[in-house]
Amino acid sequence: MTRRPPARRRTNNRRRRQQDAQADLLADGAAITFAVVVVNWLLAHWWLLLAAAVVAGVGGFGWWQQRAERAQRERARYQALRYQLAQLDALSHRQFEHAVRDLMHRDGCSDAIQVGGRGDLGADVKATDPLGRRWVIQCKHRRDGDQGAPVGTPELQVLNGTGRPVHKGDVVVMVTNGRITQPGRAFARQQHLHLVDRRVLAAWAAGSRPLWELLPAVPPPRKPSQLS
Repeated sequence: MTRRPPARRRTNNRRRRQQDAQADLLADGAAITFAVVVVNWLLAHWWLLLAAAVVAGVGGFGWWQQRAERAQRERARYQALRYQLAQLDALSHRQFEHAVRDLMHRDGCSDAIQVGGRGDLGADVKATDPLGRRWVIQCKHRRDGDQGAPVGTPELQVLNGTGRPVHKGDVVVMVTNGRITQPGRAFARQQHLHLVDRRVLAAWAAGSRPLWELLPAVPPPRKPSQLS
């Protein structure tokens, strides 16, 4: 049989609820009173709001102008970017990846990023060109240039296995400052991989033409653009 709580306990609970309700009402009333006071003060000093808006507008315009100027300087720096083969040969492998990324950026790929490193799954640079195509690039730097070890079929097989299935590339590219073996070239033709060897790299890095104008059989654009 359920026992009822004592009458005193029920009275205390009811009194506590009433006190809590009164406290809530007082808090709401204080908040409303404060809001009314603030609104009245602002209405009486409307010129302060106008001055604050002007200051904020001037500051915002100055920030936007500085940002636009920085972006313009950055674009000019990329557009002027040129490399000679001797410069590229002297780079480390990671610096070579950064140089390829910057060249893609120069070509108009504003989202070009360097992703090479442990666990990169065969991609060192990724970019989207102005025509909407997704580029996946693997870089093979040879300190001895064309005297170094050539890029062969095994490296191209790794790129082929991940460039489209994993990285969703439309244009899958191997870039090297060295040589590519004939079996590697044959494999690349079979799998529709694009090769940038020392000769193509020299024309791309030292010139101003985008890479897609130097490579044969590049996939068609995904979207129209000013370059189409």
